[in-house]
Amino acid sequence: MSYIALELTDLAWAALLVLIHAGLSLALQLGLGRQILVATVRMIAQLALLGLVLEALFSVTSPLWTGLAALVMILFAGREAVARQARKLAGLWSYGIGTGAMLIAATIVTTLALTTQVQPDPWYAARYAIPLLGMILGNTMTGVSLGLHTLTTTARRERTAIEAQLALGADRWTAFRPVLRDAMRSGLIPIINSMAATGLVFIPGMMTGQILAGADPADAIKYQLLIMFLIAGATGIGVFSAVYAGAARLSDARHRLRLDRLAAAKEDAPKR
Repeated sequence: MSYIALELTDLAWAALLVLIHAGLSLALQLGLGRQILVATVRMIAQLALLGLVLEALFSVTSPLWTGLAALVMILFAGREAVARQARKLAGLWSYGIGTGAMLIAATIVTTLALTTQVQPDPWYAARYAIPLLGMILGNTMTGVSLGLHTLTTTARRERTAIEAQLALGADRWTAFRPVLRDAMRSGLIPIINSMAATGLVFIPGMMTGQILAGADPADAIKYQLLIMFLIAGATGIGVFSAVYAGAARLSDARHRLRLDRLAAAKEDAPKR
């Protein structure tokens, strides 16, 4: 069974829904009309560029080009993760910790899937490696971003409690335990909710795409389960790595709280 090809006119009709959203935002003075349009234009441009890049990558099976494309994706994911944090670590630490955590998680899980479950020939073929990495990386980015956001904001809010425990002789990991727990929970909740609702509340995009392309539903379900397991594993590794690295940065070997290592937020600026 062949898939149903879409024409540009089909996309144009669907795009009208976005224009309706922008119009409603303008009419109701929500202030989101421009953001909706800019996000739409960015999405179109990015996906069009991605299509050209993937065509080139798929035509040349090279571990070098596949690895380079994967690295670029991870670096951009690190930037997006930092942009979503209200409280950032000063300097390059926030970007470095988030990107490093995603690099570790995505590399381990994607390599595991390619070499043991999917097993394309060769295993680094871009046609399989890049889509897998993209699905894993997108969800891991959300978890890492939320985990670091909760860590930094909660550590600042609970400063008195943390310092009280440190003053009573607790080590930094004991003092940080409630903060670490909240940060880990915040980072993992989205994937847990997604797993709980998959199949009952919504049909995931990969499974929908395979079914629309003519795949047997049973096979599509197997692939979707594999992807969800991989995403959950990568998110756990990424959130755990990022949160603990962030906590280590917000303290030191002398078991002191180091909120001076947080970048100043806009609300911290003196009012004139």
